Amino acid sequence: MTAQRARAALPALVLVSLAAVGLSPFLGAEVIPLKAISVYGDPEAGVFWSLRVPRAFAAFFSGAGLALGGMVFQALFRNPLATPFTLGVASGSALGASVYFWLGISFLGGAGPLGSALLGAALSMALVYLATRSQGGLSTSVMLLAGVIVNFFFSSLVLFIQYLSSSTDSLRIMGWLMGSLVGLETARLADLGFIVVAGAGAILAMAPEIDLLVAGEELAASRGVEVKRAKLLLFAVASVMVGAIVSLAGPIGFVGLMVPQAARWFLGWSHRTLTVAVFFMGGAFLVAADLLARVILAPAEIPIGVVTALAGGPFFLLTLFSVRRKGQLL
Repeated sequence: MTAQRARAALPALVLVSLAAVGLSPFLGAEVIPLKAISVYGDPEAGVFWSLRVPRAFAAFFSGAGLALGGMVFQALFRNPLATPFTLGVASGSALGASVYFWLGISFLGGAGPLGSALLGAALSMALVYLATRSQGGLSTSVMLLAGVIVNFFFSSLVLFIQYLSSSTDSLRIMGWLMGSLVGLETARLADLGFIVVAGAGAILAMAPEIDLLVAGEELAASRGVEVKRAKLLLFAVASVMVGAIVSLAGPIGFVGLMVPQAARWFLGWSHRTLTVAVFFMGGAFLVAADLLARVILAPAEIPIGVVTALAGGPFFLLTLFSVRRKGQLL
């Protein structure tokens, strides 16, 4: 698709995404009629405003942030298979939150898991950065390899903590690791929204630099881009977003793989357009996945991470075979 057509399609994409978010709270195991949400004291109105609306916004912001994180990592490494989960950021966040649950820390209140997960993400970022710098410069291939190693190591530590935990804490960690948007506090949802929107703004501002980095670091440097600074800043912004999301919703996989790649297929390569498209597509995708998780086995509920994994596995193979057939990455 040409750049002009992509820009013309963007408003329609935004409207469809917003419509999905608006409709989601009405749908579920039981459909809530429009007239019921304005009746004071009506149980359906309580379910709508106190449960379904916050959950829809949590799904939207989580999906938007994970998709943007995937887009940034795929651009940085020029690899459509690169995601926050293959680079250690998500496992670092999971480790931080798992340690919080395991130790039973409560004095931080609802902000505890968020702070712990962000610390875990920061530790992951620091290890990847130090490992890359130890080899000289900021080679993307070395950074990718370091991220994969950190991911495996931290994932092993999460399993070890789960083994050491009591049966209650182990089940709690297991449920959280499969992804859940249930019971998010309004204050934590506001924190999540702020972090994702601020991160999206930073990525949008750096969209021209991302385009040049995808074209090649030497070309980017010749056009005046401070390559090391840009790569570090993008890595940090994406990592903070993913860390915040993982702390509240758990490590929901494959969103950062599928959405950016699908957006490129339909909208081209301009990251100014892609950033806006991926933000709304990612949000709408996870809203739809959360709706499926609520209705497939209603009144039981499937963890949202299971739904995204069922969709992401075949998509991963499709992308892998497409890359091999074309003989190129991004």
